Amino acid sequence: MTTFKGIIQGGQVILPQPTGLPDGTEVEIIPVAQAEASDDDGPMTPEEIARTLALMEKVQPFEMTDEERAMIEATRQEHKEWEKARFFEHADRLREIWE
Repeated sequence: MTTFKGIIQGGQVILPQPTGLPDGTEVEIIPVAQAEASDDDGPMTPEEIARTLALMEKVQPFEMTDEERAMIEATRQEHKEWEKARFFEHADRLREIWE
């Protein structure tokens, strides 16, 4: 399902660009809660804690396969070797700038 974002103006939803939906298409509008500016840096309320914990429960664990780990390590090692090979070249350029 596609999500569109817009604003309410004069009691109507105004979208930044055409949706491509045909006239008469039924849509459901769910307001996005605006974050309230607060100067209160105190502890979280029980409701805020419950809401935060509920959102944290929805986070999927990040698991990598051994193959993905090996690929990342190989890429990291390649980059490390590239940096080491060019270290003195970059050091010489910096030295010239400061001379």
